[in-house]
Amino acid sequence: MSQEYKKLEGYIESIREKTDMIPDVAVVLGSGLDAFVDSLENPVERGYRKIPEHPVCTNAAHRGRYVFGTIDDTNVVVLQGRLHYYEGYDMNDVVAPVRVARMLGAKTLIITNAAGAINVHYDAGTIMAITDQISSFVPSPLAGEDVTELGTRFPDMTYIYDKELTDNLIKTAGSLQYKIESGVYIQACGPNYESPAEIRAFRTMGADAVGMSTTAEAIAAKHCGFRTIGLSCIANKAADMNIGPLNDDEVVATVASMSDKVNEILVKFIKENDF
Repeated sequence: MSQEYKKLEGYIESIREKTDMIPDVAVVLGSGLDAFVDSLENPVERGYRKIPEHPVCTNAAHRGRYVFGTIDDTNVVVLQGRLHYYEGYDMNDVVAPVRVARMLGAKTLIITNAAGAINVHYDAGTIMAITDQISSFVPSPLAGEDVTELGTRFPDMTYIYDKELTDNLIKTAGSLQYKIESGVYIQACGPNYESPAEIRAFRTMGADAVGMSTTAEAIAAKHCGFRTIGLSCIANKAADMNIGPLNDDEVVATVASMSDKVNEILVKFIKENDF
């Protein structure tokens, strides 16, 4: 057994002291989207700090806990507070909650994030379904020890984001009179925002939105067999389009102002789909 898998089993043992729920869906919450947990019925939580040796969130905008509950008849685990590479963690630690969710039984993963617009047609407040990604600027979570218990050594990444589920999500939004754009997300290391020259380069590469998370989680999710959906909440225009300096507090506040809309879409989507 690989050391990484053994570590993950330890996390699960601690979680199982609180709940025996087998989730159908896992949801990763981006900055400003904490209110989604209020949609869960009969919530049970397990904080990262309560799990021996589990990495913890150092970004104040992320709570750092697993929250279990139901939405109608669907069992959901929410990863309320993600881990970031810029916090100094190894990529295996960054994607550990995603792998834990899969090992707990979840088959579908919804990843949300706050992002900056690279596409010149996107304004703050735009919701973008992620159809593909560029992960070349951060390490792969699959590098290093081969965790064969989770998946193959060389997984195909042609279809990281599930087209059927993404189409269903866009239809759900449309039924609520909300428009969702579709585009490519690129992950930068952070924690600094990108320079104007970097944004111009990313746009040339085909990226529509940029952030400091998500692609590594999506790679790990594909590796271990998740069907994955990605949703970016555009909080601002990126550096070469922005009028003034970028500010994290403003990013979180902008996404928080979008949370009711995002929650409505996600709850209806979870209610209407079989997982």
